[in-house]
Amino acid sequence: MNRNLTTGNPETILWQFCMPLFGSIIFQQLYNIADSLVAGKFAGENALAAVGNSYEITLIFIAFAFGCNIGCSVIVSTFFGAGKYDDMKTAVSTSMIASGLFCALLMLGGHLFCSRLLELIRTPQEVFADSRLYLDIYIRGLPFVFFYNISNGIFSALGDSRTPFFFLAASSCSNIAMDIWFVAGLHMGVAGVAWATFICQGVSCLLSLFFVFKRLRTVKTVKKAPLFSGKICGKFLKVAVPSTLQQSFISIGNIVIQSAINGFGPGVMAGYSAGIKLNNLVITSFSTIGNGMSNYAAQNYGADKPDRIHAGFRAGLKMVWIISLPLVFLYVVCSKWLLLFFMGDPSQEAMHSGIMLLRIIAPFYFVISAKLVADGILRGTGRMVQFMIATFTDLVLRVVLALFLSQTRLGSTGIWCAWPVGWAVATFLSLRFYSQGPWFRKQTPSPEQKR
Repeated sequence: MNRNLTTGNPETILWQFCMPLFGSIIFQQLYNIADSLVAGKFAGENALAAVGNSYEITLIFIAFAFGCNIGCSVIVSTFFGAGKYDDMKTAVSTSMIASGLFCALLMLGGHLFCSRLLELIRTPQEVFADSRLYLDIYIRGLPFVFFYNISNGIFSALGDSRTPFFFLAASSCSNIAMDIWFVAGLHMGVAGVAWATFICQGVSCLLSLFFVFKRLRTVKTVKKAPLFSGKICGKFLKVAVPSTLQQSFISIGNIVIQSAINGFGPGVMAGYSAGIKLNNLVITSFSTIGNGMSNYAAQNYGADKPDRIHAGFRAGLKMVWIISLPLVFLYVVCSKWLLLFFMGDPSQEAMHSGIMLLRIIAPFYFVISAKLVADGILRGTGRMVQFMIATFTDLVLRVVLALFLSQTRLGSTGIWCAWPVGWAVATFLSLRFYSQGPWFRKQTPSPEQKR
């Protein structure tokens, strides 16, 4: 069902809209968690290290899909909020055509350069072959990743966050079952993990596309919308390219950090792989709520209702802090037991690395969640320069500090300490940029208006 986010109580609307998004990303992250869990439990520590090592490279591909998702979602939301349904349908088809081109180029580049990337991040020889095998299979499924993300962005733009949730819930549960069957039952190792993800993502993508086109047919237009518009493509790229660059450079930064971690050996690699999956579950969940904030802000911005944007920010902040409370407690107090889900018989080094990572960064979820809510509004209202400045500040600080501190007496623990510093400085910038938006000027009358 399509939902207009420009009317009704902002807090109620956002809880109803964002909670299915939050649930969806939990299930989507189960893809990655299931991969690591099954690899670690049934194929050994080296298999877990290989999947975790490959994951940092797959994040580059996901960054492009994410950028296309956000670009499509923001543009479609704006047209939907403004009631321009002809342009909205053209934005959908234009976004799909542009995304398909991105996907084709990435597949070509992936097949040509993945081995080189694995060498650049100093992948140990004992996990190199499995890392390459996982990536080869993953790259073949990139069209599913791209078009699923596009269809998900369209549903969100139309105010429907429930339909993608149902698809992902079913697909993720199926992925876990297939992971276990392929790896534990058929003894396919890392290849089984990759093929299970490929199949389940493919089914989820095809179902999503079918229901997206079915939903769009219910939206009546004055005339037949053209399939492509250069002007709308420009608007799409204005949002998609910075969002892609943001995620890509974060992924590249993570690869640089992964190279530093790889220098400490398979034990630290395995602990980091397990810990970072748990961390990414939280960060990606908050990012998805930030994406929901982008849809909310874009619809209200298109409808010229900036006063609702600030009310939505307060509601979004309250939402992520409520979610942060139990997660911080769980990761700090129960980190050992959570990590054991991924590692059947972990070495002391692997367990220590994972515990230290979670206990250092988890308390700062209250900080980074505030940044992601503010970023969602900056992105949804087209303030991409400010959004990029805050994001790159976080990235540069984390990478530089991680490389420097890893060479000190802190060792691998120094790498984990880089996260809180980058998050804190970037959050200050995002909130500062947010406070300069027109929603504040709209709500605070000028002296002339008071008279």
